[in-house]
Amino acid sequence: MRRICLTLPTNRACPAMVTAIGEEAAYAAAHFDVEVHLLVLDSSDAYPEHARALHSAHGVPRVVVHHLDEAEQRDFLRRVIHRTEHTKHELLLDLMLPAGLSYGACTNRAFLIAVALGCESVHRRDSDSRYQVLRGETVFPVHQELLSLGKRASDAAHGVGETALAPEHTRKRVAMVAGSFLGELSVDIDEIRRLDPDVYYDVVGLWAPGHWSDEQKRELVEESFQGPRTGPFTGDLTTLTVVDPMHVDMCNISFHQVHERVPLPPATDTIGSDYFLIHLVHAAALPGVLHNRHIVNFYTGERRTDPGFMAYQLRFAKFFLSMLYFNFLYDEMAEAGEALLDDRGQVRASAIAELARKSTLLDQAENVQRLDTIEAAYRKLGGRYATFAAFLTSHRERLLDEAQSDIADFALLVEAWEALVRAARDTALAQAPERPGRRSR
Repeated sequence: MRRICLTLPTNRACPAMVTAIGEEAAYAAAHFDVEVHLLVLDSSDAYPEHARALHSAHGVPRVVVHHLDEAEQRDFLRRVIHRTEHTKHELLLDLMLPAGLSYGACTNRAFLIAVALGCESVHRRDSDSRYQVLRGETVFPVHQELLSLGKRASDAAHGVGETALAPEHTRKRVAMVAGSFLGELSVDIDEIRRLDPDVYYDVVGLWAPGHWSDEQKRELVEESFQGPRTGPFTGDLTTLTVVDPMHVDMCNISFHQVHERVPLPPATDTIGSDYFLIHLVHAAALPGVLHNRHIVNFYTGERRTDPGFMAYQLRFAKFFLSMLYFNFLYDEMAEAGEALLDDRGQVRASAIAELARKSTLLDQAENVQRLDTIEAAYRKLGGRYATFAAFLTSHRERLLDEAQSDIADFALLVEAWEALVRAARDTALAQAPERPGRRSR
């Protein structure tokens, strides 16, 4: 019986989603020959509320619940890091559990804990989302994930509706099964689109490479952050393919093996960095399955407050600055293609680290232009946007430096990842998990 890790990292109160992911774990255990390790990484102030929400998952056959607050996560990470020969223990700990918000770091923690638990795959969900329902039945993505993930593509082909995979890739294992989202834009910027569509185009187009034409940028803007636009779920549609990163979302994702080779960028106070593995799977031509069990995305009220607005806009601006480096990485990875893989078909982490190091030497002029565009656009919008533009003006040098240092930190973590994964295999959580169907902390 294989073990899988179904995980929900959260820094906010989300008892409804905690309950729902517990139901998804129970569904997986009931319908597949798996032992489900349900992992809630809780950085919120709502730990007791989430613990109550997990109550229904206790006692479910072949489901083991792990609900870890940050202190427990830190304890585990310290023990893992100290098992390695890396000399910068505190730096690694900071990259794995930073003080600031990091979508990549929280998922990296799930990756290492999954390894420690003996899980062969990781299935991630987000706190600001919910599942679709069809005729009273919840539409769980894990159903499609477990049908194909980890199988040889030639075998997985028998369980999907369509195959669009070149024959030379069929010997490889399915590295990713993913869907997308419905509902709100994945990035909370619809207000900009309503206020001024031209400003929306100018701003969203900033995540394109600087050399792209206006037509290419416009096509990107029209596709960005939208979801598949296919409407609610009415029945399964699945395609075995090399999955286009624009067609999936990290709220609805599962990985096999690749997450043990390369981590996600651990940058703080930004968005988008946790999508790196999706691009890596695509560039290396690793098989994936695209499904339509999309998750419903929604916005939390916190973003509507003045502090929440400023924090989110900072993450949005830092996303654009990060794209100087990620666009370079994506282009280089696409050019390398299957050369990113070793003779066993596994990603060569050294190749990724080398490219990340190389990207730190890029000229920052393109990012200076990005900041100029954001500041001008936001001043035009006025109100809170103008206030944020003034913030950018006074912090631009720091933000430029942080974008560069973030990618250097990523390179360091990639170089250390093999040792961290190896150490995690020999490291237990603070308390050994109880037998399936019982709770573990």
